[in-house]
Amino acid sequence: MSQIPFRHIMAAHCESGTVTALLNHHGLNITEPMVFGISSGIFFAYLKTPVMDFPMFAVRSMPGHVRTKFADRTGVKFKSKTYRNPEKAEKELNELLDRNQPVAVQVDFFYMNYFPAWYRIHVNVHFVTVIGREGDKYFISDSYHPQIAEVSREALTKGRFAGGSMAPKGFMFYPVYIPEKIDFEKAIKAGMKGATYNMLKIPLPFLGVKGIRRFANRIVDWPKYARDEDFLAEKIFRITIFLEDQGTGGGGFRFLYASFLQEASKVLNNPRLDEMSKEMMNIGDGWREVSLASAKVAKQRDFSREKLTEIGDLLRQRADIEESFFNRLDKELSNHKNNI
Repeated sequence: MSQIPFRHIMAAHCESGTVTALLNHHGLNITEPMVFGISSGIFFAYLKTPVMDFPMFAVRSMPGHVRTKFADRTGVKFKSKTYRNPEKAEKELNELLDRNQPVAVQVDFFYMNYFPAWYRIHVNVHFVTVIGREGDKYFISDSYHPQIAEVSREALTKGRFAGGSMAPKGFMFYPVYIPEKIDFEKAIKAGMKGATYNMLKIPLPFLGVKGIRRFANRIVDWPKYARDEDFLAEKIFRITIFLEDQGTGGGGFRFLYASFLQEASKVLNNPRLDEMSKEMMNIGDGWREVSLASAKVAKQRDFSREKLTEIGDLLRQRADIEESFFNRLDKELSNHKNNI
């Protein structure tokens, strides 16, 4: 066989983009911001455990939550499966492709060698859609790539069965049921309620707005975790990469969430959400200040406490502004709480 007819679209994020493309392929006309917002994809976490060599942070919900939360709130059903045996995983993928079923798979981004070598890093939670095969190559729709790409059977298998943290284990998914009618008002409200909970109400000091503040307070400690100057420069530059380049559409998903609020305002007939969408765009611009400051520190290799404190101060501003924003969004939702 060759390629399944499939509309390839670039997206701000691999998981929400993959889910969106598959839903569109199966007849549900929906945008990526709407998928992201309904699934409460916006988030923040700052993580440093005793077993971690270096701190890390996340600006989106846990991998897999976009798919599962969207399904819970809309009634869409996905078939998903993991594997121990690569041969079985490949066999079942091929059988689905032979039935003209595009399949999303989880891979280590590093093995997607249609990207240049300098761009690829080991990240086990990249999602792509496999849309066909021919000989020893597969056709891939990747949200971060401008056109349909090709990858070898060997590279795809390595990507699907990479080891390490959050190993893919051959994971794949595809939609098997889409309701004829979805209550989008209810789903949107549930998505916003989940976002306010994520950012304000989880009782852990490293998640949501509290997580941003922890990041702000702890970034001055980063030099003591670094084995050398090159290592520290790379880690600080990753702040910029995670906020801007790794599929976030810029501003750590804040611009994507702004687009969701703009769409939600029309569905709910609530012009206040359109105004809040504009606020969220400004919030995204503020995260870009963090990106710029981090890139400058990494490039100049000035890791003084003063320079790291400046980044921390910018992060504290983000925390204060987002706390105010999500409290007001929570209040807006209280007007509709009986309908959620």
